[in-house]
Amino acid sequence: MSIAKRVQQWATFARTWHIYDCTWQNPFESAKLIKTHLMGLHKPIYHPMIQTRGLSTLNRPLPIYQTQKRYIMGRLGTVDPSSYSQPDLVTTEHSVLNWKVDFAATKLQGSVQHRFNVLSGNLEKILLDVRDINVTNATLLAGGTELPINYFISDPVDDIGQKLTLELPSGTAKGSLNVRIDYETSSSASGLQWLNPAQTLGKEHPYMFSQCQAIHARSVFPCQDTPSVKFTYDATVEHPNELTTVMSALIAKKEPGKTQFKQEVPIPAYLVAIAIGRLVSRPLGENSNVWAEEAIVDECAEEFSETAVMLKTASELCGPYVWKQYDLLVMPPSFPFGGMENPCLTFVTPTLLAGDKSLADVVAHEIAHSWTGNLVTNKNFEHFWLNEGFTVFVESKIVGRMQGAKELDFKMLSNLTDLQECLRTQLEKTPELSKLVVNLSDCGPDDAFSSVPYIKGSTFLRYLEDLFGGPSVFEPFLRDYLKRYAYKSIETNDFKAALYDYFKDTDKKDQLGVIDWDLWLTSEGMPPIIPKFDESLSNVTKELANLWSSQTVAELSDNKDIKQTISIHQLIDFLGKLIEKKDIVDLNERKIELLESTYNLKGSKNAEVRFRVNRLIIRARLIKRLEEILEFANSNFRMKFCRPIYRDLGAWPEAKPAAVRNFVSVKDQMMAVCSHTIEKDLGLK
Repeated sequence: MSIAKRVQQWATFARTWHIYDCTWQNPFESAKLIKTHLMGLHKPIYHPMIQTRGLSTLNRPLPIYQTQKRYIMGRLGTVDPSSYSQPDLVTTEHSVLNWKVDFAATKLQGSVQHRFNVLSGNLEKILLDVRDINVTNATLLAGGTELPINYFISDPVDDIGQKLTLELPSGTAKGSLNVRIDYETSSSASGLQWLNPAQTLGKEHPYMFSQCQAIHARSVFPCQDTPSVKFTYDATVEHPNELTTVMSALIAKKEPGKTQFKQEVPIPAYLVAIAIGRLVSRPLGENSNVWAEEAIVDECAEEFSETAVMLKTASELCGPYVWKQYDLLVMPPSFPFGGMENPCLTFVTPTLLAGDKSLADVVAHEIAHSWTGNLVTNKNFEHFWLNEGFTVFVESKIVGRMQGAKELDFKMLSNLTDLQECLRTQLEKTPELSKLVVNLSDCGPDDAFSSVPYIKGSTFLRYLEDLFGGPSVFEPFLRDYLKRYAYKSIETNDFKAALYDYFKDTDKKDQLGVIDWDLWLTSEGMPPIIPKFDESLSNVTKELANLWSSQTVAELSDNKDIKQTISIHQLIDFLGKLIEKKDIVDLNERKIELLESTYNLKGSKNAEVRFRVNRLIIRARLIKRLEEILEFANSNFRMKFCRPIYRDLGAWPEAKPAAVRNFVSVKDQMMAVCSHTIEKDLGLK
């Protein structure tokens, strides 16, 4: 019997007796490694099944041992550097999820049944992505029969996960193939957040939600966790009777303790989403509701009352809305993003509840994703700008149609201020990640996440729009592009091809030769060309930032210009520009107090305002206000706010120890994507 066959036999034995820690990784990947283990050169695990030449297991067991080495990352796949799956050989067409929600163990238990489309004849194995998932069985379903199949899970790669290998019978033909995988998630799955009752608004019931972007779906279910693969899904979720379950799908059937869902539009794995809690809803429009806990749902309905108008405006820009339902779920404060564009059910942070709808533009962004990202999707996260750059571009157009062209341009100029801050701080030591198209060969998508694809990408599109003649010319191209690639996953070259095909036979064809693609896609730093924007609203904030940075407290007290009326968006932009000033005269307690009294900042409910004021307090080194800074950091775990606050505190020697202690005390309340990045920001990892 061959060495590989013996090891395979042992793996089957171990799985049968639930000895999962002893099961082998794929034994066919390294015969040399297998031989080393069989010779007993490492710490042994004994078993009764394997025999070797001149040695019987009856009197002397043969040692086998599973290494704990964590491999460094390279390009895991040819299509997607962050996924082991091989979509050029096999793709997922439809998945059926059956989950039982166990709040006591903080786990999902159940199965996933994938219908694969096998693209290659005699395929020997299917590779899936997993992360800290306990697989208990894998079964091939064919012709009404169930055939157990061998499976192996590789050693973990830091921040990426593991490879699940499903061995197929010899002679597997092209076409449809059904496989069921029984499993349970880890109690610390990176894509799931479990809250005890005390961490919710109602204080009586637990809460759970997912966040699968970018590559955390693999911690929720074994899958091809790459945006290059899109599939439909059905789900049946068993949950406590008193709780409501919602997903990124339409509700097909609902009964006490069990809810069924159906998503008929193909989506990538990162858009599978679930939330369970004591949730109620209020209507926002004909096909739109807002969900939240009872204590805030009416406030949410008022804050997001313009959702239906935004959805109608987006449809006029981009084409028909294919997802049928557009609901919002206002999340607990530990949700790490401003919003997540889960189809049929956008997740949004409660930090948007400003009381005056001033931060509801985030909803316009998530609505835009219904086309740019969800319908037309980046093939992998090296081309993330195709999702986010297009979405910011469309979002600004929604704002422009609802509030006017000046607001559109002001929004895009304000974004450039945020980008400048990102380059100065977050990406200071990794400037290569400021390229529009990045290399993720040795970097996970979470580590590469920044405002660059959002703002540099949307600026590139605005440059192209101006180059080809403005919105009247470019918006028809946008609709054509979205129609051309609907339901597909694409790379930057596909966008380039669409642009050339659309304009090559028009009077704009000469403009195609003007575009310096290499300059835009691969240069580091700020956009190489800043389009001409209407700067009338932005000039006000620029002048205010100049005044506050260059004048003393005494001079400012007598200056009437600082008391001029400005909008909330101008206030936010002004504070952002002030933070970016290299030198600020008299940045002390008196100046901060004057700033707060002039613009009534202390009573502000606006999280964007409070965030920027806290950063100025840190810059002024007002140690006696450290407690309120940490209080703000603990009030929400939105990465847009938490990461800069902790980075600023980490650079303040007097405050860093308290910041680290505070982070350690609350990190378990954060989602993994948030705690992971802050640990790196503070130099703890």
